[in-house]
Amino acid sequence: MRGRPLTYPPPVYHGDAGDPTASYRRPDATPELDYPSGTTVHYLATGATTNGQFGLYRWDMGPQPSGPAAHFHRSISESFYILTGTVRIYDGRRWIDTGPGDFVHVPEGGVHAFRNESGEPASMLLHFAPGAPREGYFEGLLTLADMSEEEKADFYLHHDTFWV
Repeated sequence: MRGRPLTYPPPVYHGDAGDPTASYRRPDATPELDYPSGTTVHYLATGATTNGQFGLYRWDMGPQPSGPAAHFHRSISESFYILTGTVRIYDGRRWIDTGPGDFVHVPEGGVHAFRNESGEPASMLLHFAPGAPREGYFEGLLTLADMSEEEKADFYLHHDTFWV
């Protein structure tokens, strides 16, 4: 709670009856992103669709080892909820083998990483708050090999990713 009591934010909606504005996505929807490693990414809720409140992505990893090295974000928190398989998550101190139902929250500035090293597929939800445009980061990863070192540094800075 970081020393201050939590309260509800000011109202955003001021109507009397509510609006039919919910969105629905089928679990078999086509993923928005497909990496050569076999990982697919489903954009469940982006910052653009949540008025910047959060971003939620389903990250389905193939059996090949994959995942980013240790890093942190200055302006966003990141949370992981494991759906299937085993995902190794680095919490800044140690690697934790997580499985279905496990949850890890990393506040702003928290060092973290994740990897699928199980040799089996794994799936998790990634939650970012506030809702930064992480899809631009995810899509940009596909072009990293074509970037100069200066372009990579600018890319990571733009997307609030700092490697340790």
